[in-house]
Amino acid sequence: MSSYNNEVEILLVEDNPNDAELTMRSLKKNNLANRVVHATDGVEALEFIFAKGAHSERKIEDKPKVVILDLKLPRVDGIEVLQEMKSDPRTKKIPIVVLTSSQEDHDLDKCYELGVNSYIVKPVDFEKFTAAIKDLGLYWLVLNQAPL
Repeated sequence: MSSYNNEVEILLVEDNPNDAELTMRSLKKNNLANRVVHATDGVEALEFIFAKGAHSERKIEDKPKVVILDLKLPRVDGIEVLQEMKSDPRTKKIPIVVLTSSQEDHDLDKCYELGVNSYIVKPVDFEKFTAAIKDLGLYWLVLNQAPL
């Protein structure tokens, strides 16, 4: 039996090890990191979401409560991950929060066009970054009412 079946609350898709560590640390500090899966690129994220490849023993019905998605990823970029998830009826209701360093209007516009639930530009300041992650986690895991 897999350790993440029916338990994953957050899928963190982040290739930058420093940003991933800061995100995990902030979630853990606020007791929000008990059930997080970290994917380091778009291919790994899609395999997890669609229960393929290394994650084929997982059930696609066991969805995370939220996906935190970087845009600038190796192999498959975040916009393509967003597009594939939002175009599949099995995964289109999973909330996706883009957490990126991109402030390009094109990326922002494209993400909302594809159905992103939130778009957050990563704060450069450490304290602001950790506060943003805390707020993100509290909102999506505690306050938000997930779709059925």
